[in-house]
Amino acid sequence: MNDHSINRSKFGTIGRRGLLLGAGALAASRLPMPYIGNAAAAEPIKIGMIWAKTGSIVDQAEYLAQGSMLALEQRNNTLLGRPAEIVWLDEPNPQGAQQNAERLVGEHKVVGIVGGALSSFALAISAVAKKAKVPFIAANAAAGALTGSSCNKYTFRLQPPVDVHTNVLAPYCASIGKKWYVLTAAYAFGQDIKKSFTDYITANGGQVVGADEVPVGTPDYSSFILKIRAAKPDVVIGGIAASDLTTFLKQWNELGMRGKIPFAEIAVGNTDLWGVGPEAADGLFTLTWYYQNPNNPPEEKAMAAAYAKKYNRPAADKTWMGWMGMKALLDSIEAAKSTDAAAIVGALEKWNMKRGAITAGYRDFDHQMTNSLLVAGIKPKITDKWDYFDVRAELPADEAGIEKAFGSKANSACKMDSL
Repeated sequence: MNDHSINRSKFGTIGRRGLLLGAGALAASRLPMPYIGNAAAAEPIKIGMIWAKTGSIVDQAEYLAQGSMLALEQRNNTLLGRPAEIVWLDEPNPQGAQQNAERLVGEHKVVGIVGGALSSFALAISAVAKKAKVPFIAANAAAGALTGSSCNKYTFRLQPPVDVHTNVLAPYCASIGKKWYVLTAAYAFGQDIKKSFTDYITANGGQVVGADEVPVGTPDYSSFILKIRAAKPDVVIGGIAASDLTTFLKQWNELGMRGKIPFAEIAVGNTDLWGVGPEAADGLFTLTWYYQNPNNPPEEKAMAAAYAKKYNRPAADKTWMGWMGMKALLDSIEAAKSTDAAAIVGALEKWNMKRGAITAGYRDFDHQMTNSLLVAGIKPKITDKWDYFDVRAELPADEAGIEKAFGSKANSACKMDSL
């Protein structure tokens, strides 16, 4: 992590400004009694942030955290006319994510939380949000249960769930061939991918010729790659995330498979492919956002420019996701004119943002954000170390396609509870 992030970890809040605010509060405490009310009114509003600082997802989490922090910085670190600060805690595993969510609520008195770099982490945080009645934006998790069977009134999800990504990418894969090999991670995200793509191809006259589930952090994929080679599928469907995908694609290239059998995966981060490098990058993917997409709205282009200026590198899709999740929460606090949880939840249900032909927003019946996805392949020749993707489609293309891609209330597994 960069020094800026390390300072946040050490102090628990956004560094220098927080220290200056603390100094201001100390000075106020020495003023005569009439000023005590004003000092209390300036007590910082705290926003919780849970992104990984260790583990296989840490590269993505750095961008998620930086995007989240940028959203508050663009407001000059103020909310409702008061100073505001972010408290960033780790998510080393699901249990750790749950414990740190409890700390944010109990010790730091946060009014909302953004985080959940993996689905298992987000589900753990969501359970705390429900119990503690604190709004939670899950910006990166894709497991269907989060806005399905495990939904709750306090949890909102930005990333489309696996079945939406499947609806977008699977037809492209089926057009290549109908013999698929599925290689997925042994946790909720991977298991959802396995089920979703298997259901699609069998319903459309194809077959899965092989399937493997692999542990998170697998260092050697050679035995799996040899099995894929022997099965001779038309397409390999991947469901491995972050540094695991980077490891797999590097070994896929080393064993001479790059370009031999098409590889496809949903919900891939820019950082995954940047870690692979231009020589080994390969595949067809769905992305939530891409900094070179000319259809990005002006506010997102401005965010990307501000990020590039600050960090001297392009904004990744995870930057946008962290920024978008935090922006929605901050916008909703301002719209509610309150830090009351019920008021913020109500404002989040009404929040929306125009993005080209689509209006992004959270559905009130399951709190899933509806939005468009990008279908992207790797450029035939990569001449820029950051610019890997060739965007082939943006789907759904219009509002009419939203319900078809995301499903309706009638077929949702979410049974929303009350506040």
